[in-house]
Amino acid sequence: MNLIVTILLISLIFSVVLATIAFWLPHMNPDMEKLSPYECGFDPLGSARLPFSLRFFLVAILFLLFDLEIALLLPLPWGVQLTSPTTTFVMAVAILILLTLGLVYEWIQGGLEWAE
Repeated sequence: MNLIVTILLISLIFSVVLATIAFWLPHMNPDMEKLSPYECGFDPLGSARLPFSLRFFLVAILFLLFDLEIALLLPLPWGVQLTSPTTTFVMAVAILILLTLGLVYEWIQGGLEWAE
């Protein structure tokens, strides 16, 4: 048998065995002290389920969108090996226009206004 196939099979079997042990081992000894929340040695003072403002979620989504913009625009000249740089420019402008339209829509919907 090929050496690579043997090593692959051994690593696959080893991974499955370790994953199975890691999955089943913690369920053998459930203890109420281990399952209770721990807050600096004291009992929890309040509920852990506090209401979460939807504004934080919208800001996080906007951050991800504009972070994705950077990830799409920076490698564009190298990733798209076209003969015409005009085509690359048009693609970059199209991405920027889509993001600008999304930002304008968010602005019109009031997602950028922080209400207290």
